[in-house]
Amino acid sequence: QVQLVESGGDSVQAGGSLRLSCVASAFAYSNFCMAWFRQAPGKEREGVAAIYRPGGFTYSATSVKGRFDISQDNAKTSVFLQMNTLKPEDTATYYCAAGPSADGRCSVTSARQYDYWGKGTQVTVSS
Repeated sequence: QVQLVESGGDSVQAGGSLRLSCVASAFAYSNFCMAWFRQAPGKEREGVAAIYRPGGFTYSATSVKGRFDISQDNAKTSVFLQMNTLKPEDTATYYCAAGPSADGRCSVTSARQYDYWGKGTQVTVSS
């Protein structure tokens, strides 16, 4: 059973930075994607960034390009989301997700690729 546990959420002021972490207990696939999604109250879930493992190719949503970076640790058991220049509109619960990828592509526009989800970590950005 794959379990994903997120951490690192906090309350910060606009312009600040946060680093989210996601630790996976196991991997169900040899080639897969890990991604970050977010959901604000009253809004649909939105893809933020994804990384293909083991290749390390990364994908980012347009709304966060240049501000957010996804990365993985050398042991490839964790993924991180470095969030810089945070804005109030980044306020949301951030979820880590994992799903298979046969071609190295990772979606940040659809959650359908992802089979496993964490419980989320809250990020609040005040103006």
